[in-house]
Formats: sequence, C-alpha cells, structure tokens
Amino acid sequence: MKQYFPPSELIINADGSVFHLHVKPEWLADKVILVGDPGRVALVAGHFDTREHEVQSREFHTVTGTCRGKRITVVSTGIGCDNIDIVVNELDALANIDFHTREIKPELRQLELVRIGTCGGLQPYTPVGTYVCSQKSIGFDGLLNFYAGRNTVCDLPMERAFLNHMGWTGNLCAPAPYVVDADEELVERIAGQDMVRGITVAAGGFFGPQGRQLRIPLADPHQNEKIEKFEYNGLHITNFEMESSALAGLARLLGHRATTVCMVIANRLAHEANTGYKNSIDHLIETVLERI
Repeated sequence: MKQYFPPSELIINADGSVFHLHVKPEWLADKVILVGDPGRVALVAGHFDTREHEVQSREFHTVTGTCRGKRITVVSTGIGCDNIDIVVNELDALANIDFHTREIKPELRQLELVRIGTCGGLQPYTPVGTYVCSQKSIGFDGLLNFYAGRNTVCDLPMERAFLNHMGWTGNLCAPAPYVVDADEELVERIAGQDMVRGITVAAGGFFGPQGRQLRIPLADPHQNEKIEKFEYNGLHITNFEMESSALAGLARLLGHRATTVCMVIANRLAHEANTGYKNSIDHLIETVLERI
C-alpha cells in the first residue's frame, strides 16, 4: 500500500508549489547549490548562462538555470539547521513525492546538494580566506535526533569519543551531538587538491554555542579549547558553522548526496576576522560551479 501524505503534513500552495520555498516540482534541477544569504543567490546565478525560473519567499530565494551545460538550482536557506530541515525536506518532496497523488514516486530521484557558506576557523592552518570542505560534521543542533534511522547514518564511536573528550557524558544540560559523514565522492570532487578537509562543528547559535561571550557568561569557558584539541583517526575539528550537520544527515537519510564548503572569514585562535569577504567568496562559487 502506497503512503499518502495529507495536506497537514505536505503543504502544497494553490499554485502547485511547495509551501515554504514556493518552488514547483518541474523547476528543480538534480544539482542544487545551497547558500545562507538570499543576496548570495544573485551572485551564484550571475554565473548562469540561462535562467528558467526564479522565486522568492521569506528568506528562501530560488533560481534554476544552466551553467557550463549543467542544469543547476541555487536556493538560499537562511541561517541554522532548523532552516535546513525545511529546505532539504521540501526539496526531497519536490523530487520524490507526486504532488497530484501525494504518494511517493516509484523510483528515487537522487539530488546532489552542495552548501557554499562562511565559517570560523579553529586551527592554525585555517586562517582567514581558507576554503574548508566538511568531511565530517558534528551537530550541536540535535535536529537529526528527531528522525528514525539516525544511528544508521551516524558515526557512533566518534560521537562517544567526542562526548568523553568534552566531559558531556551524563550531563543533562549538555548538547546531544551527532556525527555524520558528507558524501565521500562529492567531497573528493568538490574539495579537489586545494581545500582543507576536516571535521566541522555545526553550532546551534552564533554566540554562546560557538564560545563567544558578550554579556552572558558561558556555561563552559573552556569549550573551544577542548574542541580545538579534539582528534579522531587523524582528523581535527577545523571550523565552526551552523548548517553542515543537518544537511549531511538529512541527505543520507533521504538517499541524497551532500557536502558543505565554506570560506573562513574569522579565525578564533588568531582573533582575526574579515567583514569584507563578500567580494572574495565569488572565487569559491566559481570553483563549486566548475566541479559540481
């Protein structure tokens, strides 16, 4: 018996588009670039040779077109894993649920999802301007814990090692992090020979969860020192950002392929930051468009 998704679970707008993104199924390409900033969509689409469709709703700005003979969709997600939950689930619905019958299509349509973002470097070898490809992500957000099959796509031994290292085992006030791998082939292709590969922490916020203290003291003032020193099978935690874990985890659960690449705009060890990064990120966009 086929699974039916009622209007309360899969909300479809009157024009046949999916609820939040306002994208119709036929507008979606197999290759998808995700960016946080809605303004960055125009930067990506500026490299397109042709444009088919464009729509904007809230923070979700979408353009589908062609670039170098490849059909590509670029979507802005806004900030945070909660928004990634919306975007990835709605993209999958567009690809794999028949909007007329509200049933799963008989064959999986696999999407290739690459997030282009910015991040904070956590190692001496990730100074401002470095490109980092997330080989593994540690999710501080807890989003994947709400989905069945979470343990089948996560690196459970590394989760235990990280919990023990941080001293979070048995602490009810500590996060419940999950560890998930990006798609191996996609990492090889996108990272190439010129990007740093490592472990990314996807934080649930920009300030306290990333060890930034303004007027509220931190629960653990030594959190970042511990994170910077963590090592697992030769890998170190290279950077902080806020979306990679949910993207990699949901993609794996849904049968898609995903990775995240970021440009370091602040190095937490060196206490340096570049607020004028928007011009220089265009080179990273060109690189991803070439390799996707």
